[in-house]
Amino acid sequence: MATKFLALACLRNSEGPRPHYPSMPRYPKGVTEEEGSSNVSSKALFSVTGMTCSACAASVEKAVKRLPGIRQAVVDVLNNRAQVLFYPSFVNEESIREAIEDAGFEATLMKDDNETSVQVCRIRIQGMTCTSCSSTVESALQSIQGVLKAQVALATEEAEVHYTPNVVTYNQILEAVEHTGFQATLISTSEDMNRIDLQVEGIRTGRSMRLIENSLQALPGVQGVETHPELNKVSLSYKPDLTGPRNFINVIQETGSRRFKAKIFPEEGGGRNNHRKEEIKQYYRSFLWSLVFTIPVFLTSMVFMYIPGIKHGLDNKVVNMLTIGEVIRWVLATPVQFIIGKRFYSGAYKALRLGSPNMDVLIALGTNAAYFYSVYSVLRAATSHSFEGTDFFETSAMLISFILLGKYLEVLAKGKTSNAIAKLMNLTPDTAILLSLDSEGNVVGEEEIDSRLIQKNDVIKIIPGAKVASDGFVIWGQSHVNESMITGEARPVAKRKGDTVIGGTLNENGVLHVKATWVGSESALSQIVRLVESAQLAKAPVQKFADRISKYFVPLVILISFSTWLAWFLAGRFHAYPKSWIPSSMDSFELALQFGISVMVIACPCALGLATPTAVMVGTGVGASQGILIKGGQALENAHKVNCIVFDKTGTLTIGKPVVVNTKLLTNMVLREFYELVAATEVNSEHPLAKAIVEYAKKLRDEENPIWPEARDFVSIAGHGVKAMVRNKEILVGNKTLLADHDVALPIDAEEMLAEAEAMAQTGIIVSINREVVGVLAVSDPLKPAAQEVISILKSMKIRSIMVTGDNWGTAKSIAREVGIETVIAEAKPEQKAEQVKDLQASGYKVAMVGDGINDSPALVAADVGMAIGAGTDIAIEAADIVLMKSNLEDVITAIDLSRKTFSRIRLNYIWALGYNLFGIPIAAGALFPSTGFRLPPWVAGAAMAASSVSVVCCSLLLKYYRRPKKLDSLEIRGISIE
Repeated sequence: MATKFLALACLRNSEGPRPHYPSMPRYPKGVTEEEGSSNVSSKALFSVTGMTCSACAASVEKAVKRLPGIRQAVVDVLNNRAQVLFYPSFVNEESIREAIEDAGFEATLMKDDNETSVQVCRIRIQGMTCTSCSSTVESALQSIQGVLKAQVALATEEAEVHYTPNVVTYNQILEAVEHTGFQATLISTSEDMNRIDLQVEGIRTGRSMRLIENSLQALPGVQGVETHPELNKVSLSYKPDLTGPRNFINVIQETGSRRFKAKIFPEEGGGRNNHRKEEIKQYYRSFLWSLVFTIPVFLTSMVFMYIPGIKHGLDNKVVNMLTIGEVIRWVLATPVQFIIGKRFYSGAYKALRLGSPNMDVLIALGTNAAYFYSVYSVLRAATSHSFEGTDFFETSAMLISFILLGKYLEVLAKGKTSNAIAKLMNLTPDTAILLSLDSEGNVVGEEEIDSRLIQKNDVIKIIPGAKVASDGFVIWGQSHVNESMITGEARPVAKRKGDTVIGGTLNENGVLHVKATWVGSESALSQIVRLVESAQLAKAPVQKFADRISKYFVPLVILISFSTWLAWFLAGRFHAYPKSWIPSSMDSFELALQFGISVMVIACPCALGLATPTAVMVGTGVGASQGILIKGGQALENAHKVNCIVFDKTGTLTIGKPVVVNTKLLTNMVLREFYELVAATEVNSEHPLAKAIVEYAKKLRDEENPIWPEARDFVSIAGHGVKAMVRNKEILVGNKTLLADHDVALPIDAEEMLAEAEAMAQTGIIVSINREVVGVLAVSDPLKPAAQEVISILKSMKIRSIMVTGDNWGTAKSIAREVGIETVIAEAKPEQKAEQVKDLQASGYKVAMVGDGINDSPALVAADVGMAIGAGTDIAIEAADIVLMKSNLEDVITAIDLSRKTFSRIRLNYIWALGYNLFGIPIAAGALFPSTGFRLPPWVAGAAMAASSVSVVCCSLLLKYYRRPKKLDSLEIRGISIE
C-alpha cells in the first residue's frame, strides 16, 4: 500500500481554494471525484502458476516492475498470486499479464472485488532482543496463508502486515506472533482510517446500547457500528465528507430522554511512547533490584576478602568446608538468577522451541554455567572434609546486572531514535475554537472543543500564538504562519483569504478564520506520520547482511564457547601449559570454564541487528524535520549511490508557473475572440502551459470565472498538445509535431516566431483553426533562482545532470545552457522519459529522477530513486521514493547528502559491531593469556557485550545533529532559496 501524504498545492472549485492532497486527486473538468478516483491508480490481481520458490516470486516482481507506470507489485508465492498497483494511463492488465508470461510463468487476471482487497495492520511486538528474533517473527508471518507481505522492525518493535481479509484475519496474525513466543498488540488496521471510539455514560441495560446503535446507524455516512457493552464503548467507521464525531456525540446525547453522555474514548497506554516508557521503567526497576543483591555478592567475593577481620568471619565454616561467605553469595545470587533473570530463561525457551537461538540463549547458558557450577562447588564443599572449591556466584549475578543495565541504556537510546514521530504527533493542539455562522456567513458564536471533534467544513478560529487545528483554507483574516515543523522551511509564510494552511503549524501575528477541509487520518500531519512510520519499518537491502549472519551467529558462538572450554580443560589436564598460569583460587577446570563463559557472553548479536534500523530511523526522522520525506531504507540506500540525476524541466528546474509573454496573430482576427477559442480548448487540460493560457484569457475578459464556449470531442495528445471542436471549428493547440500529424502546414512567419521564442528560452505554442495556423503564443516559465547553483554543486559532487522534457528542442537547449546542463533530451513522451532512465541504468549509472508531473511518474518508478517535487501532482508523489516538501531544488542535494551520511553511519555501526565480535571473542577465549597473563572475567565480558549495543545506538543517534552542506547555506544567505 503506497503511503499518501501532503502535496503543497491548491485546487480551486466553487467553494474556493482548498489544499491539494494525495487523498483528493485533481481530475479534468467534467469528471467527478467518484469517477476520477478510480482512474488515479488501479489494482489488478493475477493467479500465477509455475512459481516454486522465492526466486520465482522475485523474477515475477522484477518483470512487472520493469513496465512503465507500475506503482507496486507484491507476489505471494504460497498462494500463487501477484497483486499489482498501476497507472492505467501508461500500462494495462494485459501488458502486465504478458510481462509475467514472458518471465516464464502462466498468469490469469482475477476479479479484484471486496473479497480480495488487501488490508494492512500494524502490530507492536514485545520481547524481541536481536535480529534473530525479528527474523523468526517475520518468517512466521510470511508463512501464513493470506499474508502478502510482512515487515518486522527490531528497532521500533513493530510489524506491518499486508493481508487478504477473506483468507486471514488480524486476530489470526496476532495469534501467529504469540505462537512464536512474543507478545503482540494490534496498533491499527487500514479499516481504522476513518474510525472513532466513543465512551458512553448512563447505559444501564442492553436495550439502551441497542437504542444508541440504531440511532447511530441511521445517520448518513455511518458505515459500521460496533458496541462493547462491558466497556460502555461504541466504535464507528464513517465517511468524513458526510458526518463526524461531533454529530455522533449529539445523536447519542439526544437519544433516550437525554440521559446519555458521550465523549471520545480515553486513549489507552498503548501508544508507542507509553509502551517505550513502560519498557524503560521495567528495565530500570529490574536493574535496581539486581543491584540490591549483586553489590553484596561483589563485596563478599572481591572486596571483603582483602579486609582481614571481615575475611576471617566469611571464611568460618558452616558445614565441613562450606564457608559463611559461600552461603551468603548463594542466597543473594539465587533471586538474581531465577527471579530477576527470569526474562532470559523465557526468551531462551521460546527461541529454542522455534529452533532459532538468540541472545537470550547465550545469556542463559553463560549464567547457568557459572551458577550451577558454583552450586556444585558449595555442595561438594558441604559434604567434604578436604575440598576447597571456588564459586562463581558473583559472575552470574554481575552478568545479569550489567546486561540489564545495557538493555536499559539501549531502550533509552532507542526511544530517542523515534523522536521525530513523537514530535510530529504532538504538533496537533488539544483544543480548537469552533465558530458558529449564520446563513449569511457572519460569526454568531464560538466554542472551545476537543480538536479531535473537528469535522469537515467546520470554521475554526486561530488566534496569534496558537497552532492551526486542522488543514484548510483561510476565509477571513491575514497573518504569518510558521510551517517549519511540517515543511522544514524556517521563514514564516504570509496567509490571507484563499490561502491554504496545514494543521499543526504555528500562527504568529494575526487572527485567522479557517475552513477545515481535511481532518483526522486525512490530514497532512497524519499522512506524514504514516509515511515516516512506514519508512522506519521498511528494511534497507544492506540489512540482509545482518539477517544472514544472525541465522548462524548464536550456534557458532555456542560451538566456539564449548570448544574454548574443552581446549583449555584438555590443555590443563595434559599439562600443556605451566601450573603457574592457574590462579591460586582455581583449578584447571575452573579456569577453562571462565574462558568458555566469557566467550559466550561477550558475543553480541544485538549490535549487528541494530546497526541498520536505528540509523535508518534517525535518518528518515531528520529528513522529515527538514521537509524531505524518505520512503524507507531502500530509498536511503539507493540515494547514496546516485551518480546521475535526470531533471524534468517544467515545475522542476523552472518555477512551474508559466505566463504568456507574447502573442502573434497571422490572420485578421480579434485577439479576445482568438483567446476565447483557445481557452475553451485548453480549459480541459491540466498541463501548466494550458493553465497559463487560460489565465491570460481570463485577464482579457476581466472576469474571475468566465464561461467559455463548449468544447466537444476533446483529445489530449501527450507531449504534443490538445484538439477539440469549438463552435463547429476544429481547434489544434500544441507543437509542430501535432500540426504535422494533422497535415497542417506551418507558415514561415510562424517558424520565425517559434525560433525567436526558443532562443529566449520560451515555449512556442501554435494555434490552428480548421487546419490553418492562425497564431503563435510565447510562454515563459522562469528558472528557479537556485537551479544554476544546484547543478554546479552536483558537478562538484561528481554527479552527472541530464534534462529530459516534453518541450521543444530550442527551448530545452536554451534552459539547459542557462543552468549548465550539457545533456538534453527534448520532445520526450512519458514512456520515452522512462526509457531514457533505463538506458542510463544499462550504462552503469545509478539514476535519480526529479519530477513533478503525471508524465514523470513512469520515469520516477523506473529510476533507482524517484524524487518528487512536493507541490507536484499526486501520481508523481506516490510514485516517488523521496518527496521534497518545500519544492526546493537544493533539497535534492540535501537528500543525497543525508543518505550518504546515514550510510556512512551504518558502515561505522557494522565496523564497530563486527570488529567488536571479531576482537572480543578471541580475547575472551584467552588469546592474550599465554603472552600477557591477561584474561577477561565473565562479568567484564558481559559488561562489554551490553556496551556494544548501546554504542551502536548512540552512534546512530549522532545523526540527529546532521546539518545540510554549507554550500546550500550560502545560497540562502544570498537570497537564492525559494519561498
